[in-house]
Amino acid sequence: MEIVRSQRQLAAAAAAASGGGSGAGALPTYRVAPQLEVRLEEFELFAIDRLRVLKGISDGLSRGKRPEEMEKLVSELWKAHMRHQDPAETLNKDIISHFVLRLVYCRTEELRKWFLSMENTLFRYRFRLESPESQRLLMSEFQLPYKALPHSEFEAVKDKLSQVARSISQSTSVESVFFKVPFEEVPDLVANRRVFLSKGYAYVAMSQVVSLVVTQFRCNISKALVLTNRKWTATIKEQEKDRLTPIVEALSNAYFGPDYSQKTDAAEISPKDIDQLARTSFPLCMRHMLEKLRENHHLKHGGRMQFGLFLKGAGLKLEDAVTFWRSEFSQKVGSERFDKEYAYGIRHNYGKEGKRTDYTPYSCQKIISATPGVGDHHGCPYRHFGEENLRAALNNMGVSGNALEGILDKVKNRHYQLACTMTFEATHGVSCDTGINHPNQYFSESQKVLQAKNQTVQSQLST
Repeated sequence: MEIVRSQRQLAAAAAAASGGGSGAGALPTYRVAPQLEVRLEEFELFAIDRLRVLKGISDGLSRGKRPEEMEKLVSELWKAHMRHQDPAETLNKDIISHFVLRLVYCRTEELRKWFLSMENTLFRYRFRLESPESQRLLMSEFQLPYKALPHSEFEAVKDKLSQVARSISQSTSVESVFFKVPFEEVPDLVANRRVFLSKGYAYVAMSQVVSLVVTQFRCNISKALVLTNRKWTATIKEQEKDRLTPIVEALSNAYFGPDYSQKTDAAEISPKDIDQLARTSFPLCMRHMLEKLRENHHLKHGGRMQFGLFLKGAGLKLEDAVTFWRSEFSQKVGSERFDKEYAYGIRHNYGKEGKRTDYTPYSCQKIISATPGVGDHHGCPYRHFGEENLRAALNNMGVSGNALEGILDKVKNRHYQLACTMTFEATHGVSCDTGINHPNQYFSESQKVLQAKNQTVQSQLST
């Protein structure tokens, strides 16, 4: 796929590269990168929209949504972020965004694993929404060497197939089209006992062929990611170091929510409010750094950046920020040294020194990707704490019982943001369907919940 500063070619080129798709509405198989000319702006914007879909799928899976709920979620996400009034434009965007993200997520084993899993899930649910005719066309595109079961063989195993259908709560009537395939080709159906097995073969109904197709899809994408990584490392990364490489490297850690820059109309907080707000509305990462600041009267650079920018986004003005940090640091290094060595950094974060850059608070993704060293207290507790320390910290927040175990389970599966979301829900008694993606989002949502509860109490007292 060539990336140049010019207009797109017609969607027909995308359809030809989609793996044999029969029209703008076809589901691409992404076997060949399209020979399209893509503007740099679209290169990034298309990838961001698809990434919103994949991250929405990841959140749904982490929350344990049922298959029917996931099907609805995938449909809604696709409609919100990828659909265009012109079906040809939708196809263009679909194919281009996939190959851009393939480039983004080919670079490490962890990135490849996540991308493969999310794209596989997306393909599975999109395939299920296709018509039977389109599904058969897709089967032929994957060149699956399986033919429908002959009538005589079907009749011989019909009773067994009926027993399987009843056991999985399907209709007592048996589908008429089945495929006989090696059992290892449909591991998910075998694991869930949803197929009849005989002599090493699984009898797969037409309504179940998604498992057959998805297995082949996953295999193709897995191989393609490895090949893309080799090409990226060998040539693309260096050739595009001034243009594409910065975009590609940034997208895997992209955050798409508000940046929580301090606004003129933002609610203000003062130094005297911070301890109370920490108890009620700070996420665990910020509570921990405040505790260590109070304990040691010092934070290293990483902690000062993460915590200081969070306070800025929460509404702490520059003058108050200097006062707050001086009150702590002066207890250890003295006021004079603080003014010489640390005050500049605070003013710098507020855009008053150096290049006058008005820095924004860190997102969860950036915090999670940090690598704290010895003596550092920044980073994400859900990722960087040991289990016992995390358990104790959550207990101090009032989280216990099933809620605590559920959070620790998410941490073990590396769903750190979901663990933080569940902590928010446990401590506030409300659900947070959007998920926590930013410490300042946690703070803002917490304040909204508390204000609503206070208004309810006041209303009850006045009646």
